[in-house]
Amino acid sequence: MKRFYFILLVLITMSAAAQKNALRSEVAKKALSIEQKVIEWRRDLHEHPELGNNEVRTAALVAKHLQSLGIEVKTGVAKTGVVGILKGGKPGPVVALRADMDGLPVTERVPLPFASKVKSTYNGQDVGVMHACGHDTHVAILMGVAEVLAGMKKDIPGTIKFIFQPAEEGVPVGEEGGAELMVKEGVLENPKVDAIFGLHINSQTPVGDITYRPGGTMAAVNDLKITITGRQAHGAYPWSSIDPIVVSSQIVNNLQTIVSRNLNVTENPGVVTIGSIHGGVRSNIIPEKVEMLGTVRNFSKEDEALFIERIKTIAIKTAEANGATAEVIIPYSAHYPVTFNDVALTEKMLPSLQASAGADHVKLKPPVTGAEDFSFYQEKVPGLFIFLGGMPKGQDPLKAPSHHTPDFFIDESGFTLGVNALCNLALDYMAIKK
Repeated sequence: MKRFYFILLVLITMSAAAQKNALRSEVAKKALSIEQKVIEWRRDLHEHPELGNNEVRTAALVAKHLQSLGIEVKTGVAKTGVVGILKGGKPGPVVALRADMDGLPVTERVPLPFASKVKSTYNGQDVGVMHACGHDTHVAILMGVAEVLAGMKKDIPGTIKFIFQPAEEGVPVGEEGGAELMVKEGVLENPKVDAIFGLHINSQTPVGDITYRPGGTMAAVNDLKITITGRQAHGAYPWSSIDPIVVSSQIVNNLQTIVSRNLNVTENPGVVTIGSIHGGVRSNIIPEKVEMLGTVRNFSKEDEALFIERIKTIAIKTAEANGATAEVIIPYSAHYPVTFNDVALTEKMLPSLQASAGADHVKLKPPVTGAEDFSFYQEKVPGLFIFLGGMPKGQDPLKAPSHHTPDFFIDESGFTLGVNALCNLALDYMAIKK
């Protein structure tokens, strides 16, 4: 009798494996068949980028496509977000797949026939607009995933929620947006999401590769504003002043001691960067005030608290030592938690990634000090965020244009792997949870 049950178990296992392989094979076939469509969508989106909370054209394109596939669609989520719900032919868990839609205030310099020439206004400044981080790629890939999975609806054991999110890069000062607002508006409910997956194209990872990291993957971020107030005077008589420019320079240097002397660098990395200093109007006037803007990156709540406390202490006490005052606002306009890949979920889904790209092309990566608001979803449900190669093969990663720059470039031949990976993650998770 024991032998009978053992044989039965083996047969059931073999049947499940065969079914999984059959679905993966169908996904690969369908993904390849729509490769050119995904590329065309991406090129259209690249030529027409929109800033955060203003992704009106992009949202309309996405909604129209999802509706054409028979997917239930909700628009206007978190201002311009689009959510599609695909109910499979069999009962099962709810999986969310997310793509971000916004571009950046960057003027494109890449000589492409579909390069962006869009101009806009950001925080009162005239700017060029460019998909300089690959969000056009994310949208096009998820549109492709929706088309593939909608064509397999009867075989899907569960529900798939497609989340097209605005404003990942942040919003104008004073506005709400992004993943935080989508969560607040209930995007992970009705139906309740069991797990969420997302990807990010990477211009310095070779096409064909997928990289991942369990646990803390991308940093928590806080932005900051420090206002130094001194005493104005003629530049010829500095002894009559309390010079906020000198004070600000001392603060910039002193802040770097947080990483070098307060952070246990054997455990987690951390960054304090001052990216903007404004003070004064002409050469011979010592101004009354200087404003500094910066960013802080950490990989744990403990390190985040340490940095905030030390930044405030250093800025205020350095100013006081010079007879000036310092006001520190942190976070100033943005805060993202650590992008934390659920360790158990990552381990379970690793075979799915390996099946999509080949085991040799799925690689563990070090922590990334960039930040992602995908982290807001991961605070609520288990999530896995991966990186998809977008660098032409044979290029030196150190010379490849980085994200958020005018020369940012993506090799389109890697898109099909992105479609495969997201489809397989969703279907394999459902098979595990059945």
